[in-house]
Parts: sequence; C-alpha cells; structure tokens
Amino acid sequence: MEKLARAAADEKLPPVDAWQPTVQKEMGLRISRDGAWHYLGSPIARPSLVRLLSRVMKREGEDFFLVSPVEKLRIEVEDAPFLAVELECAGESQSQRLVFRTNVDDVVIAGKAHPIWVNEDPISGAPSPYIEVRDGLWALINRAVYYELAERVMPSPNTPGQWGVFSEGCFFELGSVDASDCA
Repeated sequence: MEKLARAAADEKLPPVDAWQPTVQKEMGLRISRDGAWHYLGSPIARPSLVRLLSRVMKREGEDFFLVSPVEKLRIEVEDAPFLAVELECAGESQSQRLVFRTNVDDVVIAGKAHPIWVNEDPISGAPSPYIEVRDGLWALINRAVYYELAERVMPSPNTPGQWGVFSEGCFFELGSVDASDCA
C-alpha cells in the first residue's frame, strides 16, 4: 500500500482549483457520515462512479462542490467527504509511516502534507479522528482503523499527558490521559 501512496502522490488530478465555472447549482448528492454516497435519496452502487466524482470535488469554506470547467454543483457532506478504511504501518516508533486507504481508493501517508487531527465531542468526549486527503478534503478515520492507531500510541515528546502516533517524522496527538481517569 505504501507503493500505491507514492504513486498516488504523482497522480494527476483534474485542475479543479483552476476551473472558474459560471453556472452554479444544487446537485442532490449527499455523502453520509459512514462514507456512503446518495443521489436524490438513493445510494450510488457503482464504486467507479463514486471514485470519478470524488476526483472533481472541491471545498470552499464549509461548502463542498463537484466542479467542471463550466459547472459547479453544491453537494451535502454530513461529516467528511471520505472515510479512511484501511491502515498499513511500515517501520516503528518515530520512524514509522502510517499509510491510509480511503473508501474511494485514495492512498495517503500521514505526515506534513496529510496531517491527522482528532476532534473530541465537548459533551461526551468521544473522539472523531481525521486525516487530510487533499486540499481541505478530509477522511474520517473509521473505528477499526482508529483502534489500529491506538495500538501504536506513545507519549507525546512535547506535551505531558498527551498520547499520539508518529508518521513521516511528525507527531500527531490522538488524545490525553487524565490521572483522575485511572483512579
């Protein structure tokens, strides 16, 4: 999978940021929190179509669009447009590389260009972990993959009480341990 990630970094995606379409519409496409794509309420069952559409996605502020040179179609994204569904770890400790595959077969290596970020629910404290895939488009890391990450946590080299993982020489905090939690 690491070879796929290196090849994907060289892959040419459509120049969505260069396109300045004059027509803007609502599309009726929704991406649910579980990564499923729906058009007019019906699931899109063809993975190749979902992958194709994911290649022309763009984020502007909090809004998501599918774009072409002539059209910009607003879509609804419940949480993140992608879901990280697989993890491969190469190396150990500070020299490890964490390689993620998404539900649309994007493959990225966590690091400076693809940071990991965890949002904790302020009420329940439940974590929602993400990895940036490209240009402000994030993948929610699914529960099974997050548990795999949790097996590799170590104390933060900079922040006492914080735990996280290394990838490509970067440390990503995944959470804290409160001494009162252990009492």
